[in-house]
Amino acid sequence: MLSQSSTVYRILFAISLVHLLNDSLQAVIPAVLPILQTNLNLSYFNLGVILLVMNMTASVFQPVIGYFSDRKPRPVLLPLGMLSSGLGMLGIAFAPNYAVLLVAVAFVGLGSAVFHPEASKVAYLASGARRGLGQSIFQVGGNSGQALAPIMTTLIFIPLGQGGAAWFSLTALLALGVLLFIAYWYGKREKINKAMKSAAALYNHKNQRITALILLVLFVSVRSWIQASYQSFYPLYLIHDFGYSMSAAELYMFVYMLAGAVGTFFGGPIADRFGKRNLLIVSTLGALPFTLLIPYVTGFWAYPLLMINGLIMMSSFSVAVVYAQELMPGRVGMVSGLITGLSFGMGGIGASALGKMADSLGLSFVIIFCSIMPVIGLIGFFLPKDATLEEWEQEAA
Repeated sequence: MLSQSSTVYRILFAISLVHLLNDSLQAVIPAVLPILQTNLNLSYFNLGVILLVMNMTASVFQPVIGYFSDRKPRPVLLPLGMLSSGLGMLGIAFAPNYAVLLVAVAFVGLGSAVFHPEASKVAYLASGARRGLGQSIFQVGGNSGQALAPIMTTLIFIPLGQGGAAWFSLTALLALGVLLFIAYWYGKREKINKAMKSAAALYNHKNQRITALILLVLFVSVRSWIQASYQSFYPLYLIHDFGYSMSAAELYMFVYMLAGAVGTFFGGPIADRFGKRNLLIVSTLGALPFTLLIPYVTGFWAYPLLMINGLIMMSSFSVAVVYAQELMPGRVGMVSGLITGLSFGMGGIGASALGKMADSLGLSFVIIFCSIMPVIGLIGFFLPKDATLEEWEQEAA
């Protein structure tokens, strides 16, 4: 039997693959927005509400599911969540009106809400002592799936239209098969609760930990506003303000999201060397000089600008999860749900607000507004240092 410190790479890569497939299903929604806007005659506010429904259903339930799964693991939830996402894909493909579309989007969001906290626990268990590396492997799968959105638009939705979403039910079916294998391993893993329980440490410096967690959720929430802006509104900005074709605009997003996936992968090892808190700060404030240029740079030079921005800003994606897990020991599922779920739901609220802002003030104002938002990195200076978290852990030992 493997020890608690052993790293089970086959499970890490398997859950990362499913993360890629799951988040590629989520990425269908922003990718198909230009098609839906035309087919169903939707306003920018309507598009923002779609993102709101997606993010809220995919996020609000995550910490709740994580809380209860911390008490008792439920491996069966993994394949059931993927089944919900597959049904949602079919609903999006054949939705005849806006109301049906929102229900289908909610199914996809619910499936994601079930997947993420349980999958984060699987990654936690499979990582052993190498949690930073394990979380990077897991999260890079999700970011790679999100990066597929622009390619989906170009290769699938432009030629096939809204009905192209039906093909992604096959993606859900493939993910379901892999999850059955993972769920079997997860269910057989002995003493899962013991592996997740160091809850006594949670009550050491409890108030400071909770305050830091609130700040961290705020940090990730604002970062997700920026992500929602670029992923959903930047291509429309290029199309409507600069006359780009849909394919050309989506190519810029592919470069940005792909660079973000690379940044996510290397962020974990970098944080292990230089500190998680330090990377959280650098990944936002360090991106600010580049985000300030994004509204004004088009053509060839926009590619390296977006690439550098994606590399820097998304380098702390997995690090935020690991930092939260160390901040709140014994609550791995719950805090994973908060960081990857609830905070991104807040990003959905931001997307809705940004859509309303775009209707009133124009897309260019939204992109400029989001270009200054990385100043949120200043919050990082109020978070406990890595050394402080280690001291708290030693005190509770």
